[in-house]
Amino acid sequence: LISSLVAIMINGSRPKIDPLWSQYIYPSMLACGGIVSYLDSIRGTDVKIFGKIRRVPGKPYGTYKSASKGWDAESDLTMRRIGIPIWVGALIWIAWAVILAVTVSVVGRMRRNGETPNQYLEIFEVMYRIGSLIFGGGQVVLPMLQTEVVPMWMKKDAFLQGLGLAQSMPGPLFNFSSYLGAVYKGVPGALVAYLGLFGPGVMLIFGMVPFWARLRHVKWFKSTLNGVNATAIGLVGAACVILWEGAVTTFADAMVFTLALCLAVVYGIGAPWVVLTGGVFGAILHKDALGLGQNEWCSLGQDL
Repeated sequence: LISSLVAIMINGSRPKIDPLWSQYIYPSMLACGGIVSYLDSIRGTDVKIFGKIRRVPGKPYGTYKSASKGWDAESDLTMRRIGIPIWVGALIWIAWAVILAVTVSVVGRMRRNGETPNQYLEIFEVMYRIGSLIFGGGQVVLPMLQTEVVPMWMKKDAFLQGLGLAQSMPGPLFNFSSYLGAVYKGVPGALVAYLGLFGPGVMLIFGMVPFWARLRHVKWFKSTLNGVNATAIGLVGAACVILWEGAVTTFADAMVFTLALCLAVVYGIGAPWVVLTGGVFGAILHKDALGLGQNEWCSLGQDL
């Protein structure tokens, strides 16, 4: 709840709060969520504090599972099959951090000096930075992407149309990065954007694998993940609210949204068919067709 409220506040408090601050605030909220979850998990247990065993009062509000043994419940067979030693995992983490630091510092220094960065370097820096800081899935990344690319790379309408196209295609939502790069700088831009947004996740996954079987033994780590996941869910909810403001501008848009919501949630219809149905329904309602529901959304309250 708190992460969702904070994310909505950041995107709706210009100019007092720059939406670009989200790249720092989102990871901070994820860390705070993990800390709060850990502190809740130790309630009612004995903890060693300053060399003395003390009883933490109260009972946990959440439910926490005990640390499992190995990669799965039986053995570390999967871990051995992957075959990535710890030192390789550590090198991958270092490589990820170095690339992030170099690209952000180079582009930032050029902008401070009044220079225009290379456009492909700019695409990579934006995508790599966002891909490194976002936790929780594709929907969480959308508000930050919109802040970075609209209106510098494209108009909001083009952004939302590309989002609908990406949702109707198979594969993860991060494929949307290819569309953004292509609209800005063609096919080369699409390849650079795709590599920049997907690269950090792929690197961190393989960097984390050697440590995962050992971390599964650690109870505090698993309880911390509960809080991180809960915070990420709040960010996903905030992304839906933020995108609503840009996507639903007329009563016809609201009707299409309601239809799509019912098809997806109530009837469990797949995303491609939902997008196709919504597109057909929206075309029927369009001002050049039946012209229904074309009044501005929320204009009724302004008239009153």
